[in-house]
Amino acid sequence: MTPRRSTTKGFSRTASLLQKQIRKAGESRGFAVTRLLTHWPEIVGEDLAAIARPVEVKYGRQGFGATLTILTTGAQAPMVEMQKEQLRDKVNSVYGYSAISRIRVTQTAPTGFAEGQADFSYASKSAPEPARPDPEIRREAAEIARGAEDQSLRAALEALAQNVLSKTKR
Repeated sequence: MTPRRSTTKGFSRTASLLQKQIRKAGESRGFAVTRLLTHWPEIVGEDLAAIARPVEVKYGRQGFGATLTILTTGAQAPMVEMQKEQLRDKVNSVYGYSAISRIRVTQTAPTGFAEGQADFSYASKSAPEPARPDPEIRREAAEIARGAEDQSLRAALEALAQNVLSKTKR
């Protein structure tokens, strides 16, 4: 049996190369388990991950559990505050025990200071479909644009007349 040939051709996975640096940076910020940083959306859910991110974990002197600090924007802070207990349960399920006893919410502007920049990506909402004008307005607009011989000019005049008649700004 011939030995199996490597398909990576001498390359290593990025995760394996950076694991030591990520762990060191995480531990310096108080994260003993870096998985909380690297898998934040999977742990807390996409909705909450879009509006908040973990900043630090501080352990008290008595060792009765840590405090997790969450960074969010001022407008989203009440929403995060209401979900603190569910968030604590989800995070503790990652640790495997009640490592987090308290969650503190801190707020900042969407683009913050050098250390705590809060660049949250929000889920884009699809634009609502524009309301169709009243059939009477459509008929009246068609009557106004009827004199134009060019098809594209007539369509543009009809759209303009519908906007003016229905008093909607586009």
